[in-house]
Amino acid sequence: MDRVETEANIEKLAKMAADKKSSATVITIASGKGGVGKTNISANLAICLSAMGKKVVVFDADIGLANLDVIMGVNAKYNLSHFLKGRRSLDEVCTSTASGVDVICGIAGVDGIAEMDEFKRQRLMGELDILAGNYDVIIVDTAAGIGKTVMAFCQAADHTLLVTTPEPTAITDVYILIKAMTARGYQGRTSLLVNMADSADEGRKVYRQIAAAAEQFLNVHLNNAGILTRDSHVGAAVRKREPLVLAYPKCSATQSLLTVAARLSKTPVARDEGFFRKVVNWFF
Repeated sequence: MDRVETEANIEKLAKMAADKKSSATVITIASGKGGVGKTNISANLAICLSAMGKKVVVFDADIGLANLDVIMGVNAKYNLSHFLKGRRSLDEVCTSTASGVDVICGIAGVDGIAEMDEFKRQRLMGELDILAGNYDVIIVDTAAGIGKTVMAFCQAADHTLLVTTPEPTAITDVYILIKAMTARGYQGRTSLLVNMADSADEGRKVYRQIAAAAEQFLNVHLNNAGILTRDSHVGAAVRKREPLVLAYPKCSATQSLLTVAARLSKTPVARDEGFFRKVVNWFF
């Protein structure tokens, strides 16, 4: 089956997740375009939250281009395809890391989820619901863009964290993502994290620009999740296959991520909603 059918199945999966009950909160992290550092932020925020005492698992939902394992420095024996083929339980697919964060590695290809029938979807959702009961936070790292897979996970969330950079195309594309979410009736909270800014002032300017447009034309309030300025340690950590906050704990990017995580983790969720409906209200 092709990617269109895969995304349709993922959309059904996310909608089914919305009806499930669990104790975990879920963060969906998305971006309008690739290359803005979304996966890096997903991985490192997870580690920061773990350091704050949260039990965290990261779900790599970038179907076809899964690379969270590279950022996390994980050599996973199993990934989601092993579960979908009935060879391993979801708990067995979940890989523990030295940072204390668990990782569910995605599929470097589309065949696994494309072949899911109703039974497999129900089985996956059942195990996700059980798994969620063992964690405080589930971070969903989506693909870039406005494909059905991305929209499904964003729509299912109470809180979507968007990542952009000051690059004009990144600004345009993240606005298009916000517009697409709004057109689909998204009711949750939306936050923006500006990455790779040359300065904090530039990052704040980008946030204000996007937030003003969203407020004026879409009637959407964008929370300011934070600003991350350029830091050469980020690329160095990727090359080392180590998470930034562990490889370079004293660099400016790590300190900024810790500040973002601390700001986001102040308000706990206290709502009894579904697996993906109990997203990250405690972040703000």
